[in-house]
Amino acid sequence: MSRARTGRVLRPAEFVPLVALLMSLVALAIDAMLPALPAIGRDLGAPHPNDVQFVVTALFLGLGFGQILYGPLSDHTGRKPAIYAGLAVFMAGCLVSIFAPTFEVMIAARVLQGIGVAGPRIVVMALIRDLYGGPRMARLMSFAMAVFILVPAVAPALGQGILWLSGWRAIFVTFFAAAAVAFAWFALRQPETLPAARRRPFSLRAVGGAVREILGIRAAVGYTLATGFAFSPFVAYLSSAQQIFQEAYRTGALFPLYFGMLALAIGGAALVNGRLVMKHGMRRISNAAAGCITLVSLVAWAGAFAFDGLPPLWLFMSYLMAVFLCIGPIFGNLNALAMEPLGHIAGVGAAVVASLSTLISVPLGALIGQSFDGTMYVQIGAFAVFGAGMLAAMRWAEGDGRVRR
Repeated sequence: MSRARTGRVLRPAEFVPLVALLMSLVALAIDAMLPALPAIGRDLGAPHPNDVQFVVTALFLGLGFGQILYGPLSDHTGRKPAIYAGLAVFMAGCLVSIFAPTFEVMIAARVLQGIGVAGPRIVVMALIRDLYGGPRMARLMSFAMAVFILVPAVAPALGQGILWLSGWRAIFVTFFAAAAVAFAWFALRQPETLPAARRRPFSLRAVGGAVREILGIRAAVGYTLATGFAFSPFVAYLSSAQQIFQEAYRTGALFPLYFGMLALAIGGAALVNGRLVMKHGMRRISNAAAGCITLVSLVAWAGAFAFDGLPPLWLFMSYLMAVFLCIGPIFGNLNALAMEPLGHIAGVGAAVVASLSTLISVPLGALIGQSFDGTMYVQIGAFAVFGAGMLAAMRWAEGDGRVRR
């Protein structure tokens, strides 16, 4: 690990939870809102029941556009100032949500939150890439994800509790407070990882040149596409999870429990990946996981016809558990594979990889989510289709001679 300009070194025991906290702001801002979506739609006048999904997808939209800004900014100013800026914008978006008078203002505030949280989300990836590469990077990202995944495991229960005690606006107060804690911890403890000698000028020409360079690297583009395909049905799941569990399966107040169990499956798989990736490699694990998602989803989709599209809850949970155990290794590995040839332009590279994958997944995920009709045909089918898309994109990326793992 690099040494700070002051000579201090942040040890992994502190670095991993700090990184996980910064990464988890995205999950907190999404998952804690899920139990409150019906109340938000009712109080702010959402036109249609499925429109409450936009409270989730609007944040992803802001995230997709915001990520392209912070990478080049961090390459110019250093990692810390870029993260400060993102946290400040996120907190401003939280304040707008706290006082939002209409549904349209809420959606705009969520886009602003997405633009803001893109700062820590994307610059943390560049910060990690400054310090690690290859399987070591994937290993650390997997450990960080395992810590961070505890947030979506408990966030819906947290949101449900706040909703009962103080109403949905208090949830945004919690977001603001969490961002303030992250801001202070990061400012006081994390050394800068990008020395002045390695910083790049911030100009449209420089950014455009870096983007053209990245788009010319087959491995980076292919694994970015694979990441977008992996995330598309997951965005749909997140945006419609409240409807799936509370409306289709009528789990009521137990919704956070079911959601948390599935989140822990992803976290557990990511933790195991952190150990296995050093032995088996990122490519082999990712291909096996994508193949499993595709095959299991095809079988589940065909089986759903026996239940008119709504399998028993225990069976649907078993299916999602199998899929999410496979998703756990995929995100960290595919991101690391896409970033591997981009170490010399890590900031812009992280921005382009994350922005492109998000802007692929958000419209596709929103389309899947808006198709929710009380059955699971579309959600299960989406995992099958995009699982096959992942395999195709990875196969194409692996035609690049630069891919070694």
